[in-house]
Amino acid sequence: MGKWYKVELTEDEQVIVHEERNAHPNLNIRNRMLIIWLLHQGLQRQQAADIAQVQRITVQRLVKAFQKGRLDTLRKWDAEGSESELASFRDIIRKSLEERPVCTIAEAAERITELTGLVRGQTQVRKFLKDLGFKWKRTRAVPLPPKKTWQSTFRSSPISSIMN
Repeated sequence: MGKWYKVELTEDEQVIVHEERNAHPNLNIRNRMLIIWLLHQGLQRQQAADIAQVQRITVQRLVKAFQKGRLDTLRKWDAEGSESELASFRDIIRKSLEERPVCTIAEAAERITELTGLVRGQTQVRKFLKDLGFKWKRTRAVPLPPKKTWQSTFRSSPISSIMN
């Protein structure tokens, strides 16, 4: 970085930073604005890092970005994860699972491998299915005495005599 760079904000930038460090919808942008505000107030980089609970190198990166493009570079948050390879098979997987529901994640992973050729672990499959909107429902068997139907069980119970 070479020489030490002092962060000085113009009047307009101070208004923007003051508003966005409290009210920006993205927490990361609010944190960046807090750091720039602290540096503008004269705190050292380590002190600003301690207050914002980040590493000093993060503060230095922010200062370097501020030096290059002022607030415009700090107000951008382009952190988006890469798209899953399963996303291109979204419709095929959804149709298959709606036609023949699976009972376990392992079975879902096996079916996805058959459909797409992509092998994924159970955690990835669980997350992908959750993103598709699938929910797991627990089903249980109704306990019945052996060799009896529920009608005959109900007729022989004391409750049936009260109801008649």
